[in-house]
Amino acid sequence: MRLSTWACAWAMTGCLFMGDAMAQELRQPFSVQPAGFDYNRYLQEESSPSDVPPPVSISEQAEGNQEHAESHSEPHAASAAVGGSCCDTGCDSGCCSTGCGCSTCDWCCLGEAFSISSYLFCDGSPWSVGGWTQFGYTQRSTGLFNNLPGDINLAQQWAWIEKEAHGECCWDWGFRADMMYGTDGYDTQAFGNDPGEWDFQNGFDHGRYAFAIPQLYGVLEKGDLSIKFGHFFTLVGYEVVPAPDNFFYSHSYTMYNSEPFTHTGALATYSVSDNLEVYGGWTAGWDTGFDVNDGGSNFLGGFSASLTDDLSLTYITTIGDFGFLGDDGYSHSVVLDATLTDRLNYVFQTDYLDVNSTGQLSYGINQYLFYTINDCLAAGARVEWWKYNPNVAGESMVSLYEATFGVNFRPHSNLVIRPEIRDNWAPSSKAAMNNGDVNTSIFGVDVIATY
Repeated sequence: MRLSTWACAWAMTGCLFMGDAMAQELRQPFSVQPAGFDYNRYLQEESSPSDVPPPVSISEQAEGNQEHAESHSEPHAASAAVGGSCCDTGCDSGCCSTGCGCSTCDWCCLGEAFSISSYLFCDGSPWSVGGWTQFGYTQRSTGLFNNLPGDINLAQQWAWIEKEAHGECCWDWGFRADMMYGTDGYDTQAFGNDPGEWDFQNGFDHGRYAFAIPQLYGVLEKGDLSIKFGHFFTLVGYEVVPAPDNFFYSHSYTMYNSEPFTHTGALATYSVSDNLEVYGGWTAGWDTGFDVNDGGSNFLGGFSASLTDDLSLTYITTIGDFGFLGDDGYSHSVVLDATLTDRLNYVFQTDYLDVNSTGQLSYGINQYLFYTINDCLAAGARVEWWKYNPNVAGESMVSLYEATFGVNFRPHSNLVIRPEIRDNWAPSSKAAMNNGDVNTSIFGVDVIATY
């Protein structure tokens, strides 16, 4: 199993296994080009610029956006656009109809997307609501969210409400609130807080399940400037906490260990042009919810730009006091997203984290390859090298590797099934510390329904 995994991983990302040789080069922050921002706005008006929706993402349905819902209510045209066998004759009966001139039938028929917002609000309303339900099973613990093996668990029961700001000509305000319950609740809470503050160790925990309030913020917008203030998801990284916006059920070591999940503070976004967007703001450390733990105070910012129609790059950094994680810290995440063909998408990510006061240091490389078969089915691979010091300064650093292969199957616009096989390995026994099962293969699968 591991031999075949290495072979597949090498074929997809030949340079990944040069990780140890490249480590010294990655110890120092390096300059980057502007980053692309054809990113997914499913969580907020200015969601993470690196959250590019993977193939077969159901995040458009999670948003409850009427425009997206209408586009998915035309499966006939969508199937034809990706090379399906259904002919586009303008039939109203769907892509599986053969009664109006279609001599063949595409098996992929997503159906019309359902959204709560379309029933509660009029077209063009700035208000929207929605949510999703995620159940998952993992054979073994990854130690990265999926840490309750052998059972089918409710991972995320999510609900959100939002008012979009429309400040094209004058100042307008917006609002966003998210609440979730499930086994992912413990990892989604503001664990960078002092105990008893916001949703951290404050009566939100119930056995293996827990509540969390990962977002509660307001927005002011005018023209090309938008200012967010409150508790919101980070801009850092490629993978995110909300399940519908990731291709894989499991998460990378880098995302879980070297990146924040949430912040509390203020963040400005300015659209310089159609191809360049810049970000800058202040937050009270990492993973805080309306609390300042141990003097947390840091800069959060960066930029995104489209280099070409098919190539984008994002650079996001945090600098300062990270609160519970330590002082005098620096981190960055660089994400390169390339559309290779109409069906093939490649993503390269590298992260770097250095906290001087505690000696915490980690860096790594993640690479993703996605192949869209049609609207209903896509295949993907992730290969990762992550290196860190297992305790504090003075300890020798160890490397962790993982390769994950999976598919996204969508039998309906509001439903996705994500089976995967993940292979973990490490050259050092120290790497097993707080990192779940290493040197083993793990099967996992989850189901997500959005509304």
